Amino acid sequence: MDWSSELIFLLRILLGVMLGFCIGFERKMRFKEAGIRTHTIVCAGASLIMIVSKYGFSDVMEYDASRVAAQIVSGIGFIGAGMIIYRKMAIYGLTTAAGVWATAGVGMAVGSGLYIVAVGSTILLITAQCIMHMPCRLFRTKTYWRLRVRFVQDENESEEVKSLFATDRFERIQTTREDGQLLCDVTIMTDRIFSAKYITDILKEYPYIRSIERCGDE
Repeated sequence: MDWSSELIFLLRILLGVMLGFCIGFERKMRFKEAGIRTHTIVCAGASLIMIVSKYGFSDVMEYDASRVAAQIVSGIGFIGAGMIIYRKMAIYGLTTAAGVWATAGVGMAVGSGLYIVAVGSTILLITAQCIMHMPCRLFRTKTYWRLRVRFVQDENESEEVKSLFATDRFERIQTTREDGQLLCDVTIMTDRIFSAKYITDILKEYPYIRSIERCGDE
């Protein structure tokens, strides 16, 4: 292998750096966990490993060029797993982890010499990210809220509470008896946002409802 071939390989890695930079820049603009440096290094590293896998064993008579490259896919999974966080019934970092995994694929394409595929994939990835972050209801993730409601249960108050908060069930329910009255503490999960005025009006109009408060995970 002469120096001109190695120079071409180096240019491939440089292209991987550029494409990884472009993907990472879009992520940085959205203040995501993995930004320019992570995506650039992942893309360049995948390009380097792919070149080594494809051309680094040319002196071996029989070898499987895909074996080293296949480890990129599994290896990048450890990086992605470290970015995913589950907190308060929500998953964070999943899209970022998928983006890093896809960036590794772009780097592999560059290392293999599939320049049009690599550049086209980069454009598609950035375009898809931009489109899915548009203020469109189709791409908006639902946010769920938990409300703790305390009310006096006498006849059919529980069904009225469900109707008021547009839910068909209580997530949790706890009952106590005070001064001869049955008090129910229920937790409601909803994706609707109730204004302070709406809650105030409910407390005024329905005296059997003692309190309404928003609560987090326990």
